Parts: sequence; structure tokens; C-alpha cells
Amino acid sequence: MRKLLSQRLAVFAFACVALIMPSLGHADCVDPPAPGVDWTRCYFDERSFVGVDLSGAHLKDATFSRGNLEGANFSETYASRAKFIHAKLGKVRFDSARLREADFTNADLQGASFKGADLRRARLFRADLRGADFTNARMRGADLLESDLTGALWIDGKRRCGEGSLGQCR
Repeated sequence: MRKLLSQRLAVFAFACVALIMPSLGHADCVDPPAPGVDWTRCYFDERSFVGVDLSGAHLKDATFSRGNLEGANFSETYASRAKFIHAKLGKVRFDSARLREADFTNADLQGASFKGADLRRARLFRADLRGADFTNARMRGADLLESDLTGALWIDGKRRCGEGSLGQCR
């Protein structure tokens, strides 16, 4: 009787763990690109994800350096501390994305949309931001040193940055 009770408890414990584990949401870096994918702390340097839909994805601490992500949709992603160093991100949508402390150093972000994005303390050092849209973006502490903001639509959604706007919208 005691052995039967022990076996039942073991089966119950195993079932509880099996039910809980999928809900923990661990990243699987081999999952294909898709809306809502969890690529937390995944490494995708020098990879091509042209035009993919990663809306709502979890990309915290992921790295896409020197990758080609042109035309991709990163709307509503959680990508704090993600790295996009030297990446091609032309016409990418980061609308309502959480990009706190993300690193876009030397990234090509021509025509990118950051509408309503959280870019606080993001690093946009030497980024090409010509024609980007920052309407309602939160940018407190963002590093725009030597970034090209020519033609960018500023956070008020009305003002366009003039020719030669380097590091700040003029």
C-alpha cells in the first residue's frame, strides 16, 4: 500500500512539472521567425531575416549584429538590450516596441518606424536614421551621437529634421 502511494505521488509530481514547464516560456533559438517567438538571449549575427514578421516577439538580450533585417516587422516586440550593431534595418517597423538599452551602433535604419517605441537609453551612435519616424517615441537618455537624422519625423509627429541633422534634430 505504501509503495502504491509513493508511485502515485511520483506520477502526480511528474504531471505537475510537465504542466508547468511549457508555461515557463524558455527561448528556443532554433524556432523559425514568427510573431510572438521567444528568442531571448539568442545569437543571430550575420543572419538574414529580410521582411520577416517578428511582431510581439521576445528578443531581450538577443543579437542581430551585421544581419540583414530590411523590411522586417518588430512592432510590439520586447527587445531590451538587444544588439543590432552594423545591421541593415531599412524600412523596419519598431512601432510600440520596447527597445530600452538596445544597441543600434552604426546600423542602417533609413525609413525605419519607431512610432510609440521605448528607446530610453538606446544606443543609436553613428546610425543612419534618415527618414525615420519617431512619432511619440520615448527617447530619454538615448545616445544619438553622430547619427544622421536628416528628414526624420521627430517625436512630436510634426517636425522634420533638416538636412545635416547630426546627433540632434534641427
